[in-house]
Amino acid sequence: MSTKLPLSGIRVANFGWGWLGPVAGQTLSRLGAEVYKIESYVRVDINRTIPPFATGHEKDVNCSIQNHAAWSGNGSVTINLKKPEGQQLARELAGQCDLVLENFGPGVMNKLNLDYEQLKAINPNCLLISAPAAGLIGALKNIRTYGMSLSSITGLDSITGYKGGPPIPMENAYADPLGGIICAFAAVLALNYHKRNGGGQHIDLSQQEGVMQLMGPSFMDYEFNGRIAEPRSNLHPQDAAAPHGVFPCTGDDRWISIAVANDKEWAGLVSAMESPAWAVDGKFSSMDGRLENIDELHKNLSAWTGSKNDYALTELLQKAGVAAAPVLNIADLLSDPHYKARETFVEVEHPLGFKETVYGNYVKTHHADSPLATGPVMGQDNESVFKGLMKMPESQYEQLVADKVIF
Repeated sequence: MSTKLPLSGIRVANFGWGWLGPVAGQTLSRLGAEVYKIESYVRVDINRTIPPFATGHEKDVNCSIQNHAAWSGNGSVTINLKKPEGQQLARELAGQCDLVLENFGPGVMNKLNLDYEQLKAINPNCLLISAPAAGLIGALKNIRTYGMSLSSITGLDSITGYKGGPPIPMENAYADPLGGIICAFAAVLALNYHKRNGGGQHIDLSQQEGVMQLMGPSFMDYEFNGRIAEPRSNLHPQDAAAPHGVFPCTGDDRWISIAVANDKEWAGLVSAMESPAWAVDGKFSSMDGRLENIDELHKNLSAWTGSKNDYALTELLQKAGVAAAPVLNIADLLSDPHYKARETFVEVEHPLGFKETVYGNYVKTHHADSPLATGPVMGQDNESVFKGLMKMPESQYEQLVADKVIF
């Protein structure tokens, strides 16, 4: 049996930045690809400035723990893309790669003389994956966004919040890691296309459209029923389950999620509760009745769960055939036995002498695993890439460093 990972032998030039870029590169790296982040001290990636930093290394762009977790698996070379010599160097490096990734705004790669036509002139088999906010064409093509604003222009924020209240946007810019995974998927498809048909191609990946898939049920409800979705707290979007929400448990800010999709599951919940008088009331015997009296149902259920441990209650309800799970916080994730068994989070040693936790191999194969390491120090691969891979003479390398082209 081969011990090679699926993308062994594939080389990637990753011009991505922020959060999307590293996730795309990390995913490809975990599949075996050799990935190099192209960055520069002239314009430090925003992800390198985000705390927390390792103790004693505050504000050191090479010691952002957030950055290390996101960029783990990516290498790093430093090229000053503001200089023509840097742009030429980047084109030559891209020409040595099977894949090129970028998530700049439309037109940026053109300004840097790194557009598809110029890359293709060096490597006819170039596969360029562009992942701007809203795609390379269309009325919004020039929009600049962060992950959270993408939730707004896809309509997702319009259905997030408390029932009867205004929209409450998501706190986390999850559009970024979602876009990173989609970008990596697009890269794998592009590699498969090249394997089958040869040649290169330029892929236009809209982050906005990637997020918009989460609005699918609301689109269908509007098309079939003419209803415009609004915030519903934790109620089921299409009234297909009741009860449906998160309910308090014992302890500080401890909760359990419960969803009952049919009468059989409701009977299981009633049995687990030992059939209290309120639960056997006829008004709750059918789905229509539970939906009609949803506020009273949730109030009574909350009173019952409030005296229970979230993990123990989860086990009890699952045995009764009820969909239930504890609402985990960060500390729970790191100590959860399931994640420990899968090595979802792994402690690694940083070259500067401190330990930190990075994501484990979330893409796993039975016969091989990619090595885990911390996120890259800026320019850690300069010599091996420029003098090794690209066969650059020592004198030229030293001159480009002195001229801050390699910087």
